[in-house]
Amino acid sequence: MVTVVLFLGLAVALINPSVAGVADNRIDRFSSQNDGSCELPDALLAEIRGYQPIVNKIIDKIVNGEFAGRTWDGLAELVDTFGARVAGGEQLEKAIDYAVQKMQADGLENVHTENATVPHWVRGYESAELVKPLRKSLPLLGLGSSIGTPRGGIIAEVLAVESFKEFEAIPAEQVRGKIVVFSPAWESYGRTVVYRSQGASVASRKGAVAALVRSVTPFSIGSPHTGQQHYQDDVKKIPVACITVEDAQMLLRKYRRGERMEIHLEMEDRPMEPVVSRNTIGELVGTTFTNTSVVVVSGHLDSWDVGVGAMDDGGGALISWKALAYLKAMGLRPRRTIRAILWTGEEEGLYGGAAYKEAHKAQEAKEFNFFFESDIGTFEPRGLDFVGNADAECIFREIVKLMSPLNATEFETPTDGGPDISHWTTRGFPGASLLNKNEKYFWFHHSAGDTMAVEDPKNLDKCVALWAAAAYVVADLSVSMPKDIHP
Repeated sequence: MVTVVLFLGLAVALINPSVAGVADNRIDRFSSQNDGSCELPDALLAEIRGYQPIVNKIIDKIVNGEFAGRTWDGLAELVDTFGARVAGGEQLEKAIDYAVQKMQADGLENVHTENATVPHWVRGYESAELVKPLRKSLPLLGLGSSIGTPRGGIIAEVLAVESFKEFEAIPAEQVRGKIVVFSPAWESYGRTVVYRSQGASVASRKGAVAALVRSVTPFSIGSPHTGQQHYQDDVKKIPVACITVEDAQMLLRKYRRGERMEIHLEMEDRPMEPVVSRNTIGELVGTTFTNTSVVVVSGHLDSWDVGVGAMDDGGGALISWKALAYLKAMGLRPRRTIRAILWTGEEEGLYGGAAYKEAHKAQEAKEFNFFFESDIGTFEPRGLDFVGNADAECIFREIVKLMSPLNATEFETPTDGGPDISHWTTRGFPGASLLNKNEKYFWFHHSAGDTMAVEDPKNLDKCVALWAAAAYVVADLSVSMPKDIHP
């Protein structure tokens, strides 16, 4: 049982919302007894449930009213105009300028950018061909930060394994000078992505000249997927790319039959010097709290350089930006400021979030109340997931129940789709991410298939309605979300 004990200031605020500012500043947390269930005070429970009419209005206006279809149109215009928006590239910076102009046109307040230094990596000509015992083209995508091959490429014998454990058992002398192919079985993104991120270093440590990795996806129609990889400091850098699921499995089968194979690999990919990019910020300024107790809604504007980043994460960026625009157009202004942040440099390692954290660290305990992030698809919403202490969880569970008009009342913990906000949520700030029916998300993720074809207008409307309604309630409550901040 989580029993939330109210301080006197909170009780006064619930009776008289005009003094909510006093209570908000006084209450940093509630005392609780955590045995897995919740019992909120009647006054607070009634306050949360009292938002149902306004939540209904927000949802109806966005899903069925004047704003229906506008989010999809806005996303389509963004990706059709700028295409892929890789960190360090000109198209991302142009898209940031565009977002600033459009946010201002939508009436968002305090629209500005804040600098963040990001990696700059350029994909060049890439080719892989199996040349022995037969000739077969192997579609591939180099992985972020990979070096290239010498001009003209390399031709080397293939060694194929299914797992790091299998590779560990192979003596270094059998690996030296070869191209190592990792063909792991799909378990989940979290479990399988380690082969993409660490495969080059693991192979190089035993003397391999290159590494090829099965694309990190559960489904393929001959489509390679890219993503970031990380060289360990104490190994020689070697070229690394993802190949299709089908080709990785084929090479593993042939190797296990004892066939001797050679691959001609050529990659002109180049790591460059880091450059300065920008996070893009716009606000709906609160009526009572302007620079304190801010509620952040966010997604990242950068993408990989294949596809156009409609799903990862154009949709998340647009629903964050448009949630504020629609609330303002409806004349709904909560007590706390809601701040939309379109992160930069997420794909290469959460660089936008890291820069923002550093820039705001002096006052972060007072500045931030709650964080939302959408970065795992904007398909039909199911609800919201959450990370935070037990008291905040009790409050947020009740807020999620308000989303019944969207049939989006599922609650899960901990959060799964909030990478940039993890700079705060891993240290005790409360936050949430979008739960949606994204079973096919990794079919298109980091591939040429990430286009507007995977985005549905009605589902985007539902996502932005959920985002706007939940953010509004959190921002307008008479109490701040409890938090336990640690370094």
